[in-house]
Amino acid sequence: MTKRAQSGSGVKRLPMRGFSRSLPMALLRAREAVMREFRPVLRDHGITEQQWRILRALSAGAEMEIAELANATFLLGPSLSRILRDLEARRLVTRRASDDDLRRGFVSIAPAGVALIAKVAPFSEATYAGLARRYGATKLKLLHEMLSDLENAAPSRAGKRRK
Repeated sequence: MTKRAQSGSGVKRLPMRGFSRSLPMALLRAREAVMREFRPVLRDHGITEQQWRILRALSAGAEMEIAELANATFLLGPSLSRILRDLEARRLVTRRASDDDLRRGFVSIAPAGVALIAKVAPFSEATYAGLARRYGATKLKLLHEMLSDLENAAPSRAGKRRK
């Protein structure tokens, strides 16, 4: 017989909320539900979710340092490097080294990347509109605000609260 405490189901009760009631899992389930709406459009245009995140982050037009892009897109350095290599090979982004520090790199969206964003944007906006119709535009706006508040209330990577 094992040392674990036995209950009616044979599993020890832990002093924490159930797995499906944890906030990280609820957020992951919601993200997956939303991304199921967007994935077909991205797939139809030959890009992955991560590639789209990078292109969207760069679509404001400003060149970004690669470390800044990693933070903005929540991608780890090795993954970002591989994805940027692919995007650069497709001529969707351009990269350059810093003039004064060759360890630093910069990336910007290329004209073909801007064209791809413009091509996908109407489908993306239609997906948002459908979600707003089903969920409610007011609730969707409130959800954005609440998620922003939650993000700001959580400690940042540096251990400080965001403004």
